[in-house]
Amino acid sequence: MRTHFDFAPLWRSTIGFDHLADLVDSTLRQASEDNYPPYNIERSGEDHYRITLAVAGFGVNDITVTAEQNALTIEGRKPDGAAREYLYQGIGARPFRRVFNLADYVQVKQAAFQDGLLIIDLVREIPDAMKPRQIQIAGASSPRIEQRKAA
Repeated sequence: MRTHFDFAPLWRSTIGFDHLADLVDSTLRQASEDNYPPYNIERSGEDHYRITLAVAGFGVNDITVTAEQNALTIEGRKPDGAAREYLYQGIGARPFRRVFNLADYVQVKQAAFQDGLLIIDLVREIPDAMKPRQIQIAGASSPRIEQRKAA
């Protein structure tokens, strides 16, 4: 399986996106078979997103959500309690750590815990200074083209 991509053709027509190659490579290296806990990512509007994690067996105090500049980290850890003897344990209670890379200007708006699901709402808020604006072109009127007479 090929895990290295050549982004050189993309760099010919883009500026400032060279960090994407590093991001893709690191994500592919970190991808593992561990799908615990399961999660959904949904787009609920043009700039609104929602991450939902199924965290059955965990309580509100067992989970931490940390938002950094371009990353959202969700960690769950059960406190050490009385040892139990399980005949069958199907509800996962092992510690977990999920990291989601966030695009520029994506911010966490709120996190809620409901029916064994951790729901995190995100919004992309682009500052006014970064929004597209039309640029006026300054200069004289169209130059006149004059033909010279042959001598």
